[in-house]
Amino acid sequence: MFKRKSFYLFALLLLLTGCSPSAATSVNTPPVIKTVIVPTTPPCITPPIAPTPGPDTPSLFPPITEVDHIRGSDKALITIMDYSDFQDPRSAALADVTKKLFEENPDDIRLVARPFPVYVVNDKAAYAALAAEAAAAQGKYWEMHDLLFEQQSSWIKLSVEDFRQWLTRQILALGLDAEKFNSDYRSEAMVAKVEKAWQDGTKINLPGTPVVVLNGDIYQGPRDYTSLNNVIQLILLGKRQFTTCPPMTVDPHKQYLAILHTAKGDVTMELFADKAPVTVNSFIFLARQGWYDNITFHRVIPQLYAQTGDPSGSGKGNPGYYVITEIMPSLTFNKPGLVAMVNSGPDTSGSQFFITLAPIAQYDGKYTIFGQVLTGLDVLNTLTPRDAQPGSNTPPGDKLLSVTITEK
Repeated sequence: MFKRKSFYLFALLLLLTGCSPSAATSVNTPPVIKTVIVPTTPPCITPPIAPTPGPDTPSLFPPITEVDHIRGSDKALITIMDYSDFQDPRSAALADVTKKLFEENPDDIRLVARPFPVYVVNDKAAYAALAAEAAAAQGKYWEMHDLLFEQQSSWIKLSVEDFRQWLTRQILALGLDAEKFNSDYRSEAMVAKVEKAWQDGTKINLPGTPVVVLNGDIYQGPRDYTSLNNVIQLILLGKRQFTTCPPMTVDPHKQYLAILHTAKGDVTMELFADKAPVTVNSFIFLARQGWYDNITFHRVIPQLYAQTGDPSGSGKGNPGYYVITEIMPSLTFNKPGLVAMVNSGPDTSGSQFFITLAPIAQYDGKYTIFGQVLTGLDVLNTLTPRDAQPGSNTPPGDKLLSVTITEK
């Protein structure tokens, strides 16, 4: 049962993928992409996207019931369920990540904790699980859950007897009724519940701990904060995506300016409505819809480019539609300050854009250049370098606070 294919994550990442310039093409080995717009190509398309699985999507894992330990609302868009062992350091690391994600997204995330005490390997796994269940009987499961994981290093190497003495001190610290706790801790009902948790996990062939189930489907990607947060934000981005292309309102005979209000200062750009009208129209539409408000410069490569435009911050988000690649042979990446759309192939520009910090001739003919910086290039050169890699935690990037559009 555990070998179910992870259709959910595959489809999610495929449909929301947007590449950085150097991800779509390295500086040294750019791919071959057509440089002429075919007249019959639609200026914008909305690709069919399978519905994002919700928290109640049918799953091979047992359904959530009142006996589960739940943190958050059942109306949350995302449910993160984990099978963990309190004595497992990897489970402790995951608990720290999921707690942080929940605290940052309390209305959108529901946490479900399912103990899987691997007592055949960890000598105190069952005792720790019993402690959490006994605390739950007094309405303090999550307090004990967090304490056991956060202080794991204090007790993981203790003997079973010393662990019990350590646990006695924690009972008082959590304000639990010690007499009731000790009675529940030793009760046959509690022991049976913990034993059942172990048996339930083995029935579905859990390979160990931790196991993460995201909206009913097993998650097999990296479990660090950055990686999981990227997936979470991509799911949440689905609420904001557009189901139709923006109306064509840009006048190629007018002059359009865009002011990027960043945490480091303002950047003023001239938009090339006469040379890339479809791209400029989409950019202005998104700016006026607030798509670019309070997002991150998620990729900044010094002396190369600064990239933003993805509210998820993952570098894989798009607005729900793609616009054509508008190549103007007279426009080349011959200087800093050129503004271009990111794409992952011909006619796949979405909302992400990059601004060059140096000439990049290798990008010529591959990305739509739709503007240039008039003032504020110095601001861009002060942005914090950032190049997120899968499986690693990345420091926060500088914010793009908003975009103001003016026309003449």
